[in-house]
Amino acid sequence: MSNGLGMHLGNLSRLSNALTRSISAENFTGESGKGGMAVEGAGALASRELGQGWKVSPCIHLQPNATAVLADIAGPGAIQHIWITVTPEAWRKLIIRFYWDNEDAPSIEVPLGDFFCNGWCQRCNVTSLAVAVNPAGGFNAYWEMPFRAHARVTIENLSDEEIRGFYYQITYTLTDVPEDAAYLHARWTRSNPLPYQTVHTLLDDVRGQGHYVGTYIAWGVNNRGWWGEGEIKFYMDDDEDYPTICGTGTEDYFGGAWNFEFPKGQYGVFSSPYSGMPQVITPDGLYQSQQRFGMYRWHITDPIRFRERLKVTIQALGWRSGGRYLPLQDDIASTAFWYQTEPHVPFPPLPGINALEVI
Repeated sequence: MSNGLGMHLGNLSRLSNALTRSISAENFTGESGKGGMAVEGAGALASRELGQGWKVSPCIHLQPNATAVLADIAGPGAIQHIWITVTPEAWRKLIIRFYWDNEDAPSIEVPLGDFFCNGWCQRCNVTSLAVAVNPAGGFNAYWEMPFRAHARVTIENLSDEEIRGFYYQITYTLTDVPEDAAYLHARWTRSNPLPYQTVHTLLDDVRGQGHYVGTYIAWGVNNRGWWGEGEIKFYMDDDEDYPTICGTGTEDYFGGAWNFEFPKGQYGVFSSPYSGMPQVITPDGLYQSQQRFGMYRWHITDPIRFRERLKVTIQALGWRSGGRYLPLQDDIASTAFWYQTEPHVPFPPLPGINALEVI
């Protein structure tokens, strides 16, 4: 009988002894038969004539400079779907973290918007297998996130103001986890601006066995002209000066070609199951002076497997006179997704709210 993991259309008919549970502001623990029981909450005033069971607690309010626990789950099992929505102004002020099996350091630590391919704090729809963002600002993640002993999900409000109306639902299964199932990790880094003639590092000092499964980049351009000649490089295991995998250009890695230019004179916005550039923010002739782009690439059918180590970098290159490359000094914020064995090397501390801010 199926353990309820690795779901797809081909095995959807199989029965399983796995148990489905879901955590939200209407059931903070996910316990069986405990949903919709609130008598106090954000919807108490609206439901005052209807009473218990009538949308009394649909969301929470996040306190200033504080961390809220969204989920605290005893395993074994796996998170299978996450839905979240909150005002766009909060997307770089909120940090989502996942801790597997009672670890001290998070395995996932990313600004909320970037985790859902919306790093620019402006709503952008995404249609992909791993992440779907639907009108208006409905964040959905479908990464399978197995854990054995325990899972804890938190959200930290870095701002000095209360953030009202944080809606969320975390759906998971309680089931046996295979011995070869690894843990999802995600890390955010930003170069703003990227120092001249250097590369942006998405990942470094990853130790253990695993496989790289995805990239999201919020790329802000600080020069005129084309900005995407740079190559992405994957240094695996014994690689030192030169990588095993070297791309041919930024738009090539994200599944496009020829500067993403289609139709002529325009960037061709697209969102597909495995890759996309769903967001192009163009100058408005006044305050929005720079071009900004949001791009993702999921390695779902082509994971990049490593046995001991992984490092990932990307160049920022444009063109200058004489047909020469121009090293760019752009604003590059990346989120890298990968599975690996635990324990993992703890991430460097995230910068403060000023360094996270979209400026």
